[in-house]
Amino acid sequence: MENTKPTEISSTKMFEGFNKRYKHHSPTLNCSMNFHIYFPPSTSPSQKFPVLYWLSGLTCTDENFIIKSGAQRVASTEGIALVVPDTSPRGLNVEGEADSYDFGVGAGFYLNATVEKWKNWRMYDYVVKELPKLLSDNFPQLDTSRASISGHSMGGHGALTIYLKNLDKYKSVSAFAPIVNPINCPWGQKAFTNYLGDDKSAWEEYDATCLISKFNDVAATILIDQGGDDKFLHENQLLPSKFDEACRNAKAPLLLRMQPGYDHSYYFIASFIDDHIRHHAQALNPSRVGNCRI
Repeated sequence: MENTKPTEISSTKMFEGFNKRYKHHSPTLNCSMNFHIYFPPSTSPSQKFPVLYWLSGLTCTDENFIIKSGAQRVASTEGIALVVPDTSPRGLNVEGEADSYDFGVGAGFYLNATVEKWKNWRMYDYVVKELPKLLSDNFPQLDTSRASISGHSMGGHGALTIYLKNLDKYKSVSAFAPIVNPINCPWGQKAFTNYLGDDKSAWEEYDATCLISKFNDVAATILIDQGGDDKFLHENQLLPSKFDEACRNAKAPLLLRMQPGYDHSYYFIASFIDDHIRHHAQALNPSRVGNCRI
């Protein structure tokens, strides 16, 4: 029987806490998966940390955010654990899974595929169901009942759609350069056609711009940062104005910040990640946070 319990494969101290990487067998995806947790420094053996899930973008693994974002500095001071899963199943050797950067391996789009060939691509269930239970069962220092979610690009799409469909599970959401209207952009149309088939109504279940009108009972403000010099913005892959309009129509609280001169990279993320961690700290640790610093 495959080992579903997580095994620690690396540990590195950072800002008095620890980045720890784990592997486990995922029954949901039927393959071995890696994920990272950043544990902030503990002040007592009984301390339990709220969780901020980070969903990464196309071509990324569980390592990119941990290595490049610098999020640990503020996560350490705010007492928030960072949980970073991978972006797709790996090692299944499905024909065509690695033919392009924007579909298959490294491009799970945080949905549950319904096309038989891609039946293992169930990153929605992995993030929403399997991973939180795995954390709750194996890491007593984590309080998974206090959770928020964030992400970048494809991961921003995942964070927004997962949040809107599970408002009872997450306290807040934020995103960097998210794909907010995938049914109307090339990346989304390619992924959804292959994973979900031709039924456009199934596509709408994974489109934040469509979902905001259905799941608009949002308490915490949605925070989005978008770089003004992001080439994917100008190639109409991201479409933030569509989501902005949909939020206005639904009277959902959105803070969309256009950041002049910034691109789509982790340099952009690192420049504003502190604001995002503090945004989530307000929702996760309200007793520890003073006035809004955004």
